[in-house]
Amino acid sequence: MYISDLFKKDRTIFSFEVFPPKKTSSIETIYETLEGLSDLKPDFISVTYGAGGNRSDSKTCQIASDIQEKYGILSAAHLTCVYNTKEDIDFILKELKTHGIHNILALRGDINPEFPVKKDFKYASELVSYIKSHGDFHVSGACYPEGHGEAESLIDDIKNLRKKVEAGAEHLMSQLFFDNSHFYDFLEKARIAGIEVPIEAGIMPVVNKSQIERMVSMCGASLPVKFSKMMQKYEHQPEALRDAGIAYAIDQIVDLISNGVDGIHLYTMNNPYVAGKINDAVRSLL
Repeated sequence: MYISDLFKKDRTIFSFEVFPPKKTSSIETIYETLEGLSDLKPDFISVTYGAGGNRSDSKTCQIASDIQEKYGILSAAHLTCVYNTKEDIDFILKELKTHGIHNILALRGDINPEFPVKKDFKYASELVSYIKSHGDFHVSGACYPEGHGEAESLIDDIKNLRKKVEAGAEHLMSQLFFDNSHFYDFLEKARIAGIEVPIEAGIMPVVNKSQIERMVSMCGASLPVKFSKMMQKYEHQPEALRDAGIAYAIDQIVDLISNGVDGIHLYTMNNPYVAGKINDAVRSLL
């Protein structure tokens, strides 16, 4: 099944994201996470791709395959291009197809000064086009409600997003955000620009201070006053901050569903407890 087929159903799609264990950890640790997440029966689970473009590291492919084979849940493999050559991409696509993975989230990838950038692909739209011409894959893309950090403006970013869709992206997942008004503004502009594919809202429940500082520095999401006050009030109370972060994410999701969002993509941070609390609160609304 392709992810786009899910959106033919008359309901809000609810999906999860997980990441492979670090190189210093056993891959077995991810299966403890998947055991908990699979019980929640998401529509699909996406698996992130490691930095550096090492094609011999097949954790993403293996985990995505196991999600489908062991847990009976549709999966999507992230694939970045800034550190991959066309030969690398060919190798990875062959591996994915061999393991029955037909859904790919195509990304440029973050620039890491520790790794040399390859020259075959400069933008995610080029990767999307390449994948679509090299096999029977459904390709998703990323979008940025507050604009990509390297874009001159949100309008310019949406113009580039349209190129990605025109190249073959059939579904979009948004970067995390904490103010729903930014997502609604982005969505309106995207639709005006002729982008009609399903767009999922990316939600990350913040459960500790270091997490939010790290993620905001990476993606540039703005922090509304309500969110900042929550962080300040509970920053020295770990359990209270965790519960407040879960409640904040639930509030975002309820509002998004009420306004007819195509889907919710939950950045689980490999935390089944947090995902479970959110799932229990919103499942009847989907």
